[in-house]
Amino acid sequence: MTDLEKITPQVLSLPAESRAELAEILIQSLDEKEDDDIKSAWLLEIQRRYDEIRTGKARCKPAEQVLREARELLRCTK
Repeated sequence: MTDLEKITPQVLSLPAESRAELAEILIQSLDEKEDDDIKSAWLLEIQRRYDEIRTGKARCKPAEQVLREARELLRCTK
């Protein structure tokens, strides 16, 4: 019998408020791992984009132009 199988009946016998609190704790423990993974991925992406701009591989546009183009595209999709 696994640890999970052993504790499940005990956990299910807790009052609803306690089960809800436990569920929140468990979900937060999962989110923390995901947050670290996401943060690492974004840092790598930021570095990659920075390097492309610095070396001239990426072509940059002024923010006003990007926003104008985005607005024009959104008008076409309605």
